[in-house]
Amino acid sequence: MSGKLYLIPTPIGNLEDITLRAIRILKEVDILLAEDTRTSGSLLKHLEIDKKAFSHHQHNEHKATQEIIKFLLAGKSVGLISDAGTPAISDPGFFLVRAAIKEGIDVECLPGPTAFVPALVNSGLPSESFTFEGFLPVKKGRQTLLKKLATEERTMIFYESPHRLLKTLEDFAQYFGEDRQGSVSRELTKLFEETVRGTVVELKSHFENNTLKGEFVICIAGFIPTKDKKNKTYNDID
Repeated sequence: MSGKLYLIPTPIGNLEDITLRAIRILKEVDILLAEDTRTSGSLLKHLEIDKKAFSHHQHNEHKATQEIIKFLLAGKSVGLISDAGTPAISDPGFFLVRAAIKEGIDVECLPGPTAFVPALVNSGLPSESFTFEGFLPVKKGRQTLLKKLATEERTMIFYESPHRLLKTLEDFAQYFGEDRQGSVSRELTKLFEETVRGTVVELKSHFENNTLKGEFVICIAGFIPTKDKKNKTYNDID
């Protein structure tokens, strides 16, 4: 009988944000895979779990997947964690999950932290329907995607790094319009957590004059068709 692959969410900042079940599974799995073993090592030490984690990241996941599948088919249980949040959400995990499913191996994803949910709820933008876009392409395909998203009517969520935040907000102003409402959250669940709300131009101005530190989640209001603008504004959340 084959084993089971567990995807185990880990805190995105505050180490208290981990479930009792996640702690139990971390202790029980035969093999633990981590995006960065240094980061996972700190978490495991904090949780008083004496277990070695093996590297599984974007540079080795294709090569390592088949070896992991062999362990699973041999009846071993495998746990996968990323540096923060839920594996496979803009982090390694998709290829391993797909390969496990193809082999008929049980896959279970535990509920837990992920950065875009608190950022969306905190934004004040409509949250009953949204699209998660993750990281925008840096070069190839970026312009094409932005043009496509310019008429997306759902709230849009993006991840961004500190050194590309201003460029991305500038692109949003160009393709979505300077008056498009949005929010930027950073350092979620940490001591210096911050959420800034306003037009994309106002957001860019704020972060031009403040230190860019931490991981960023950007929420952008959806496009409002011209025929609806008489009765609805970007600030409507009904």
